[in-house]
Amino acid sequence: MAAFAGCPKKTPKTPACEGSGDCKDGLACIAKQCQICKADSDCGPGMGCTDGKCVKKVVDNTPPDPRKPCKVDDECAEDEDCLGGRCTKAGPSTNPDTSCTLSTIYFGFDKSAIEDSEKTNLDADGTCLEKEASKGVYLEGHTDSSGTEEYNIALSERRARTVADYLARLGIDPARMQVVPKGETQPSGNGDEKDRRVELQWK
Repeated sequence: MAAFAGCPKKTPKTPACEGSGDCKDGLACIAKQCQICKADSDCGPGMGCTDGKCVKKVVDNTPPDPRKPCKVDDECAEDEDCLGGRCTKAGPSTNPDTSCTLSTIYFGFDKSAIEDSEKTNLDADGTCLEKEASKGVYLEGHTDSSGTEEYNIALSERRARTVADYLARLGIDPARMQVVPKGETQPSGNGDEKDRRVELQWK
């Protein structure tokens, strides 16, 4: 008998298909044949192409991190630190390491003077700062949206400095306090009366 050594081997034919659901072992239905995928588009809905196979995509519902990426503290705002590669705002006025809470001080329209109704809260803030003598504090000045951006930055700074001066008269070391004018950039969400404020935040 004659030998047929010169005949090439036939490549096994892949199964026919109408859709990727007809294929097994992660193969994709391409040109009605089950084949190795090359792109996500070769696979069905909710599937992705990984190492030539169609696999179910893992949906990440984690919202994007709004914080600015950073490497050092200098790349962040004055009241933020670079933590875990992101600019992170100083902690809330209630700090796990503190024994007291700092109150927000509110102001009248276009005013930077301390109102009599706020002096009790500010006196309490002074007492709290005396108890936590090793900690510094940010004085963040805020305004409502009335006026220009430049005017509101200046007004928010005057408000924060007024609070700093009041606390200094109570005996708080000015070196512990850092004024941070925010202007109208961070509304309280509770109306204009609550926007006109100075927030005290632990460093």
